Amino acid sequence: MSDIAIETPNGVKHVVEAEQASNVTEKNDKNLKSSGDEGENADQSAMKQTEASAAKKKKKKKKRNNMSKNKKERLRLEKWFQEVLENTKDLVDSVPEEERHVLPEAFYGYEFAGPLRPCAITKQVQVPENIAKPDYADDGIPHSELESEHRLNIHVHSPEEIEIMRDVCRIGREVLDIGGKFLKAGVTGDEIDRIIHAATIERGAYPSPLNYNNFPKSVCVSVNEIICHGIPDLRVIQDGDIVNLDVSVYKNGFHADLNETFMVGNVDEDSEKLVKTAYECLKVACEQIKPGFFYRDIGAFISSIAAKNGCTVVKTYCGHGIGRLFHTSPNVPHYKKNKGRGIMKAGHIFTIEPMINIGNSWADGLWPDNWSATTTNGNRSAQFEHTFLVTETGVEILTSRKGSPKDKLVWDPSAFKR
Repeated sequence: MSDIAIETPNGVKHVVEAEQASNVTEKNDKNLKSSGDEGENADQSAMKQTEASAAKKKKKKKKRNNMSKNKKERLRLEKWFQEVLENTKDLVDSVPEEERHVLPEAFYGYEFAGPLRPCAITKQVQVPENIAKPDYADDGIPHSELESEHRLNIHVHSPEEIEIMRDVCRIGREVLDIGGKFLKAGVTGDEIDRIIHAATIERGAYPSPLNYNNFPKSVCVSVNEIICHGIPDLRVIQDGDIVNLDVSVYKNGFHADLNETFMVGNVDEDSEKLVKTAYECLKVACEQIKPGFFYRDIGAFISSIAAKNGCTVVKTYCGHGIGRLFHTSPNVPHYKKNKGRGIMKAGHIFTIEPMINIGNSWADGLWPDNWSATTTNGNRSAQFEHTFLVTETGVEILTSRKGSPKDKLVWDPSAFKR
């Protein structure tokens, strides 16, 4: 390193090592840089705090807007519920008040397995003339199902048919969500039916259960020990009930089918476990869906989950193909060691809907109304159902909840508590 000469007052030059001078210069530079860095850091910190504050305010505003939006939607729905019930109250008024909560004559002498008791059933709600109807709407006979070649052959849906199915399944999902929002302790099965019917008609669709093999209502409402196909009546839903709503809709020549079991108020632990088990059974079945999988093998997965949780799978009823026909091939048994036929292919559309009973008895009986299937020991039963599409790579849940995955099921107990 070279030296630097410094001139003194008496003209004598002293030589100072460059290193010393350099150290002084570097120190001054560092002080200046440090001062500048501190100022810059302070500016950056202030900017970050401002940005964080703005983001927090934006988040709070979004939350307030969402809450406000949800509140408005809830108020709109409540108003709509009241309008529907007011417009259809004549159906209830036509039943003498003293007969509304009395055991129907058809049940005289019947030995019930559990504590649930039916009440009076009102007349059918009418469907407007402008709504396209399935072939059984008038006489109760599903002629196309009885005559179809698809009863033996599993239909592979075209891309155009799949798009129609996506749309009708979306409608079915919306209708079930509305029914679920209406459901609470204090409402009746009959009121649920009127709400479901109105929501379906409002979307230009026909409620598929209505008059199918002479079923008298637009939705199945199955409570507690009723396994499936419960007829909505004037019984009041009670705190502690579990209630399955089975919704099916028909539009543009195609059907959609789905159901969920809801826990009303203070439900006991066994019932909560049952409902979760029923959901997990459907979840594990969904995980198997892909091209090349045998329909008969689904039941083993469902049975395994049920058994691990002290429950049993009902054998009398099964999942089914769906599309232009309400019920068609394939049949999808939910229990192990079954004789289900067929191999999954891309384009197949069908339901899976395992009915799960508490305890070790899968046996079912039938109420004198010839529809309501009940456990034979009075234990409770729960069920979930979706309409599924087999894709080239796996599965698409056509009736999934808005915002939920299309290829898998996720248990969220809050979605089913009322």
